[in-house]
Amino acid sequence: MTSVVETVSEIVQPIVDDFQFELVDIEFVREGKNWFLRVYIDKPTGIDLEDCALVSEKISEKMDAINPDPIPQAYFLEVSSPGAERPLKKEEDYTNAIGEFIHISLYESVDGEKVYEGTLKEVTEDTLILAVRIKTRVKEIEFDRKKIAKARLAIQF
Repeated sequence: MTSVVETVSEIVQPIVDDFQFELVDIEFVREGKNWFLRVYIDKPTGIDLEDCALVSEKISEKMDAINPDPIPQAYFLEVSSPGAERPLKKEEDYTNAIGEFIHISLYESVDGEKVYEGTLKEVTEDTLILAVRIKTRVKEIEFDRKKIAKARLAIQF
């Protein structure tokens, strides 16, 4: 469904830009019998319900006006905030998350683990360094960014 996400991204980005919001992510997923087009937006002061409704309305108008329809099957459009556990996708997301507590999932295990949570200390083009608490001590671990399947902000308990 990458082509759907790419196509929708080209349609949605100018709408989000007009509101001076940030386009965080777009997903097109099937859950049960239904398809969902999820658009995640944000702004420095946070997104509220009214912001989501405005963007949703504009996206619906634009998508309905396109012929042929870029998404041939029926789907539900959801526009929302990325939430407290916002995904880290773009380079700017990682840079802004330095000093924050994050969660990463890896394609391959490192030290026998495929999931880590810790404070993001440093980001380069190829690596990131997390300060991870292991029992009573904190250890800095360097990860190859190509081996990171998913990364997101996390809430520390």
